[in-house]
Amino acid sequence: MSQALQSLLDLLDIEQIEENIFRGRSRSAVVPRVFGGQVAAQALVAAGRTVPEDRLAHSLHAYFLRPGDPGAPIVYTVDRMNDGRSFTARRVVAVQHGQPIFALSASFQRHEEGFDHQAPMPPSVDPVTLPTSEERLRGYGHLAPEVVEKFLEAREAIDLRYVDEPPYGAFGEPREPHSQVWFRTNGKLADDPLLHVVLATYVSDMTLLDSVLLAHGRGGWAVGDVVGASLDHAMWFHRPFRADEWLLYDQESPSAHGGRGLGQARIYTQDGQLALSVIQEGVVRAPRR
Repeated sequence: MSQALQSLLDLLDIEQIEENIFRGRSRSAVVPRVFGGQVAAQALVAAGRTVPEDRLAHSLHAYFLRPGDPGAPIVYTVDRMNDGRSFTARRVVAVQHGQPIFALSASFQRHEEGFDHQAPMPPSVDPVTLPTSEERLRGYGHLAPEVVEKFLEAREAIDLRYVDEPPYGAFGEPREPHSQVWFRTNGKLADDPLLHVVLATYVSDMTLLDSVLLAHGRGGWAVGDVVGASLDHAMWFHRPFRADEWLLYDQESPSAHGGRGLGQARIYTQDGQLALSVIQEGVVRAPRR
């Protein structure tokens, strides 16, 4: 396991300070606020630690309420909303400086047999043939060196590879609002199913609004031609998967309007199993001069 991945796992291993109350810390991000994927992942850890081990996360719905302060601890309070025969529901509120910054509802289910069908996996390429994040980023002369280093630091625990040029690599010309990214952790993980769900939640916030930027020829926060932030986030976990094995993140944007953009995606295992569905809306604006 890489040191970067171990550091990420330590970050997500939040501290329990009282029954139903947990405390987490933050790490540096590309923008000067807490990375949304981090707070979502930590909140899911908090919820999962109050649920029986035989019940696995099958969905989450979350709102980003305020920018998080990377220099302050985050307190997560868990409301045990329901413990039914098949399903368990939890609500988590993340608080800093006495104010909520994030709210998550998550549902867990014990294993059941049932009907089974899925949308087919779209065509893609072998991820090992694609350039790594470092190879791509260091090849862009228009990006400031400090921006490149921040991106690489934020993603060094994750092997994340774009199938086509990312928004910050080929901006200026509008393209189809569709993006594909392959990802996996930079190292093997334990077999704990919650851990793999949490890591996928963390990564899911990294690139989902890219397709919004592509539709308008914008390079995004890396080049400073967009102001953006996540507003809400929803995920459904359909089938078992491992976050330390290649996953295809197939993303598109059906709409942007009123200073907001919508991204939706499906995540497939390399052998074609539909593992997750994801939807996120975010603020996407041109900078105000």
